[in-house]
Amino acid sequence: MMNSKEYWNSVSETKQFTTPFQFEQFERYVHPSSRILDVGCGYGRTLQELYLRDYRNLIGMDFSEGMISRGHSLFPELDLRVKTGPAIDMENQSVDAVILFAVLTCIISDDEQLELINEIKRVLRPGGILYINDFLLNDDERNRKRYEAALSKYPTYGIFELPEGAVLRHHSESWIKTLLSDFHMKEYNHLVFTTMNGHQSNGFYFIGSRE
Repeated sequence: MMNSKEYWNSVSETKQFTTPFQFEQFERYVHPSSRILDVGCGYGRTLQELYLRDYRNLIGMDFSEGMISRGHSLFPELDLRVKTGPAIDMENQSVDAVILFAVLTCIISDDEQLELINEIKRVLRPGGILYINDFLLNDDERNRKRYEAALSKYPTYGIFELPEGAVLRHHSESWIKTLLSDFHMKEYNHLVFTTMNGHQSNGFYFIGSRE
């Protein structure tokens, strides 16, 4: 299997992301003047949606150079940057909101997810908003089979491999609650998403504030 960066670089010019951004919910908590950071921004699709709705103080980061290059071509008005390591290259308490859009699914390790959430807490100002869309476990036969097949290689139920080389994860709600326990939850709702490969999956969106 490819590592995550290799995979996303290999599909950076072709993948179309379809998971809907819950803008009406987001704008209840985040003003257009807010400084917003999209971690794992891909080619900038979500930030462009915000830009078209008059949000201007936008920064996107992604570890895939290919995705960032595509974003620069599609949306030259956006500030898109390559993320070069686990740390977020921003000062402490320097942003008003962070978007994490279908990023946890790409990080299969509990420890790496916790490290990312801790970095997000560091760069968010007190009272700042975290918005997450991501995927939950499914109980249909297709998904159960691929979760179970991956257990021989990976420690967590919900991890699976795609034929084209990616390793992804769907999450239990108990883990999501543990991961986000330091945030004050404002909204949490179940959704059903169409995945990037055209399947249906359980998912959620979360909006919380940094204590």
